[in-house]
Amino acid sequence: MTKLFTAEHPSPKETHIHLMGIGGIGVSAFARLLKARGYHVSGCDAQASDLTRQLEAEGIAVQLGHDPSHLHPRGGVPAASVLVASEAVPKSHPEVKAALDAGVSVLPRMELLAQLLSASPSIGVIGTHGKTTTSSMIAVALTGAGLDPAAFVGGIVPEFGANARAGHGPFVAEVDESDRNFARLSCETAVFTNAEDDHVGGNQATYWETAEEQHAGFAQFVSQAKQVLYYADWHGLEGRSLEHLVTGCPARFSYGVSKGCTYRAEDLRPDPDGTSFTVTCRGEVLGEARVSLPGHHNAMNALAALAVTHLYGGDFAAAAQALAAFKGPGRRWQHIGEVHGAQVVDDYAHNPTKLHAAVEAAQQTGRRVRVVFQPHRYLRTRQSWPRLADALMDADEVMVLDIAAAGEQPIEGVHSQLIVDRMNEHGHHDVRYWPERSELIEHLRDTAGAGDIIVTMGAGDVWQLARDLVKAGENPRPPLGEVQ
Repeated sequence: MTKLFTAEHPSPKETHIHLMGIGGIGVSAFARLLKARGYHVSGCDAQASDLTRQLEAEGIAVQLGHDPSHLHPRGGVPAASVLVASEAVPKSHPEVKAALDAGVSVLPRMELLAQLLSASPSIGVIGTHGKTTTSSMIAVALTGAGLDPAAFVGGIVPEFGANARAGHGPFVAEVDESDRNFARLSCETAVFTNAEDDHVGGNQATYWETAEEQHAGFAQFVSQAKQVLYYADWHGLEGRSLEHLVTGCPARFSYGVSKGCTYRAEDLRPDPDGTSFTVTCRGEVLGEARVSLPGHHNAMNALAALAVTHLYGGDFAAAAQALAAFKGPGRRWQHIGEVHGAQVVDDYAHNPTKLHAAVEAAQQTGRRVRVVFQPHRYLRTRQSWPRLADALMDADEVMVLDIAAAGEQPIEGVHSQLIVDRMNEHGHHDVRYWPERSELIEHLRDTAGAGDIIVTMGAGDVWQLARDLVKAGENPRPPLGEVQ
């Protein structure tokens, strides 16, 4: 296995690294980090996207489709000596096979992340929920504190204008448990947000057979870190906390609101735009903090970021100031615009816990909560549709779209109407299945008011509806009763 970032490895200027699937949110971040370190970087993907176009504008060559010729030298760039590809790509794939035949090292993406984590002081963020927001907040807080972090994030961070940051300080990385190999990685500091049963069941490469197996992976990752910061108030494991999953780590720090937490948020003061609170460490006041995102979960994410900053000796006040200005990464409570005075927000929430947290955050604004939800994957929907329905019950209006297949084949009897029917049975009188998006956009445009917040939720392409709605809202609303 090729070892990058070591004295024994050839100079970055002599190394060409080619990345398959470069248009993905994770691989594009790798591309940016590698280019910042001086490597020749290229990549390919099945189709062009905003991300691939941004990479090209940054000087990273991107080819469409997959072909062995991508590994050849061109324009003064040497032939590829490293090919980065997902382990899900078979060794028989023409591009991978050509690399192996030519003696080019084929590096799995998780191995590349492992090498980045071991190359410098590192912070690996794990958990079922909140990884992208928490890792973004940690990077923003460390930057504000002057610690110049590098970062690898599964979303676009507005402060960086990208999903990665090149820096000389600690390396902050979102570590995704959907790749089972994450458990083999080691870092200096593990940040453990929570653990549930996501990515469990089925035969997809990104699914675990059982929740117990997945949680054992969390415990293994934590045991290989020098220290762990974990959320003490999480009781989603059938009433159990995370404490039994972190006992393998020699140095343990906790965060939350409970008495006994190493880092504690006290005197929480929520308002329509966020939450202010006091941060203490072992009873000593570190200072005041604020997160400009609603929801208790976001206050806890911010607390984790400030705790990491304190562990790394950063200036608390400067970090808190940076976090107060933070508006969230892309697709995590992202303000898209307004339509007739109604706020339009897009959020990645797609499982019951995330949906509940997003609805709670919307309620904190004091507005009428109108949710557009797109269920994600047939298997997930079959497993959790009752809990999805229950998580949406507190919204004032719920509009459910068709299931986003994400490459899965339909499962007989699994349909969005299941969620609607259960909510009706439990007394919700303003929930409906909308098969036609154009009709839903027209409905929202014609009924939106200044007291509303419209939140699109899901891991599929529901984000596009939010943007289409804001664009539609730029047109004059037809007079009442007029037929268009």
